[in-house]
This record gives sequence, C-alpha cells and structure tokens, in this order.
Amino acid sequence: MSATARETGTGPGATPPDVVPGEPEEVVPGEPEDGPRPGRLPRRLPTLPPAARAHARAYLPPLALYGVTKLVGLSVFAVLLEAAGDYRHRPPRFGGGAHWWDVLGTWDGWWYLQVAQNGYEPRLAALPPGGVFTVQQNSVAYFPLYPALIRLVSRLTGLGPYGSAMTVSVVASFVAAAGIFAVVRLLAGARAGTVAAGLWAVAPGAGVEWAVYSESLYVALAAWTCYLVMTRRWAAAGVVALLAGLNRPTSAALIGAVGLAALVTLARPRARREHGIRGPVLAMVLAPLGLLGYIAWVGLSTGEPGAYFILQREGWAHYFDFGSYTLHVLGNLAVGRHDYLFAFGFPDVLSVQLVLALPFLITLMLRRRPPLVLVAYTLASVVAVLGTQQMFGNTMRYLLPVFPLLLAPAAALGRLKWPSLAVFFTTAAVASGWYAHYVIFELGIP
Repeated sequence: MSATARETGTGPGATPPDVVPGEPEEVVPGEPEDGPRPGRLPRRLPTLPPAARAHARAYLPPLALYGVTKLVGLSVFAVLLEAAGDYRHRPPRFGGGAHWWDVLGTWDGWWYLQVAQNGYEPRLAALPPGGVFTVQQNSVAYFPLYPALIRLVSRLTGLGPYGSAMTVSVVASFVAAAGIFAVVRLLAGARAGTVAAGLWAVAPGAGVEWAVYSESLYVALAAWTCYLVMTRRWAAAGVVALLAGLNRPTSAALIGAVGLAALVTLARPRARREHGIRGPVLAMVLAPLGLLGYIAWVGLSTGEPGAYFILQREGWAHYFDFGSYTLHVLGNLAVGRHDYLFAFGFPDVLSVQLVLALPFLITLMLRRRPPLVLVAYTLASVVAVLGTQQMFGNTMRYLLPVFPLLLAPAAALGRLKWPSLAVFFTTAAVASGWYAHYVIFELGIP
C-alpha cells in the first residue's frame, strides 16, 4: 500500500481519519454499533486545539497553588474569628454579623453592596464643624465597575448581593493570579510565575482578595494591562486600563505607566517601527477615559467640579500630602507613641515592617531590569500610597496591587525544590490567616 493511501486512510486495512488508534469509537445512541447510518456524520464534542490546551495547562499549577493557599488562610481566619467571637457583638456595617463570613462584607464592602443594590445618590452634605470629617460620606467615593459586576452576576445567577460580590471577588482573584503568573513567566520563567501567584495569596493585606472589596478585580486588570503592554498589544492594553480606571482611583498609577511606556515607544525610531504608531497612541488615548470620565460624572452630578476630591479629603480624610502623614506615623511608632490620626496597634506595626522592606524589594526588582511599564507602575503606586494621608494600618492593603515587587522573591524561591516550597507555602498560608486576614478585619479597619 502506498504512503499516500496510508495517510489518507483509503487503502485496505487503513485507519479511518476520525478514529484514533488504540481508542474506541464513540457510539451514537440509537444507531448501529458498526457505524452511523449513511448520510449522517458521527457527532463529536468540540475540543481545543493542542496548542491552546497546552497553553491552558500551563496555568493550572499557579492557580492550584493560589487557590489552596487562600483556602488555608481563610480557614485559619475563620477559626480565629470563632475563637474570639468579637464579631458577634459588632454592628453588621462595622465588622460584625451573624456568621464569620459576614465580616468579609463589612466596612468598604457595605458601601459596595449599597451601590450594587441602590445605585448612587451623588451629593456633598456638610457636617457640623469641629470633627475629623466636615462632609458626610457618600457612596460616589466608590468606583462603579465592581458594584456593576455584582449587580450583573446577581441578575444572571439569582444570587443575593453578598453571594454575587464574593463570586466576583473570587473569580477576579484567580484572573489576577493568572495575570501575575503570565507577567512573571515572561521575565523569569514558569516556575517563578507559579511561585509569584502563591506569594500574592499570602502577601500582607491579601485578606481582602476574597472579600467584598475591589482589590482582586483591580489587580486582575492591572496585571493583564501590563502583560498586554509587554506583548505589544497596545489597543487591548488601553481598553483594559480604561476598565481599571472605572474600578479604583489608584488606577492613575497604571494609566500613567501605560502612557509613559507608549510615549517612550513613540520616541524611539526602532521601537516605533516595531510597534507602529497607531497602537501606542490608542493606548494613551483610551487608558485615562474611565478614570477621568467617572470623576467628571461625580462633578457634574453634584454641581461641584472637584466633588470627588472634596469628598475624599473632607469625608474620609484621605488626600495627597507628599508623605507628611507617613513620616509623622513612622516618627511616632519609632518611639512607641500613637499620637496620630487612625492609630491601630498591630496593623500599624506590620505596615511599618512592609514600608521598611520597600527599598530592598524595589532594588531587587530593578536589578532584574523589568520593562518600563512595570517599573513606572510600581514606583508610581508606592509614591501614591506613601504620599497620601489615609489609614496607615491599611498600607498593607494599599500596596497589595503592586505585584511587580514579587518578581525578585519569586525568582529566588523558584530555585528551591518543591518539598521546600511546600513547607514554605504551608507555613505562610497558616500565618496569613492571622497577619493578612485577622489583623486587618478584626484588629484594624480594612
């Protein structure tokens, strides 16, 4: 028999092209076992191309490590909550509830659920003078993308607001872990990318990843924006950055990083030839539209152009002060005092340790020469966090989106054998139930 006949399955004894040698043929119910009736094709389930299957399989280890690590940390958190029992005596809005999991939907989570259920009522209402806050807090301080997804999931699934919010957060956290893996894999290999996904699960402040908070969604958008810029998908990067601008005000750091990377690309003739002009320009134009559009909407809705910033400053005491508040807190904690606004013991001490580690982490990251978009995003995010007056104990949460800081530790830990990594992540997962969950939700205000 000729080679052509064997390949096409036309010769005697040849294997039919739809049959894999060594595997049984699919028998269609209601048809003879010796094959389908003439004129009918056998029904086959659609499958992904081999390349797509291999690509998808690459994400299984980091997502499995992330999920297991988060489950362990959350379980320890639940045990600690039940052991203390303090949450049962607190208002449902401020860290309390009938069940331990209700705690995950309090504080900022309460605001997001209100927006998802009732929408916005934009206004600036003055409070009596003499207090810390001079303007009544309003839901427009919380950006719309996360509550919009909560409402969408609720309508599609029939889940209540809390269940829908947790669904959005958990799914987004896995998308974020996949994005972190994708970015780190490009720079340090798949093993380091897997470790980075696991490190993000146990990072300080990681307790809000599986809570009614918008951090997981923002990190998912930020990580994939950076990945798209690194892989020269400029227009897509601009669209995803636009969505990030509808999710959190800190997206300004991401938007600036995308714009700077695009400008540098356009300024270099060789890079301009490789990337083209249209893509980087589109990214620069699209990226800021979400953030600027929402802030403009708040101004128009309240009749005050700077309403969003007034509300942040006068209603939450959050504003950029070039680091004055951070230095004041560090000075107080250095001598064992708590003479500063929003003082909380354990969260503040842990946040100090993280702040002191930042120069080391940034230096290690820069030594690996990451792309400009990662450098700009990291530095702008750190400056925004340390240069703003806000609850210092939440510095752990505010720095959670700065995932490029995981690059160097992940590359170093990636050299260990898996038994050693298993011990590390088991220990870290258990400990994270306290420092990344309990400290934030029970010993401070997340």
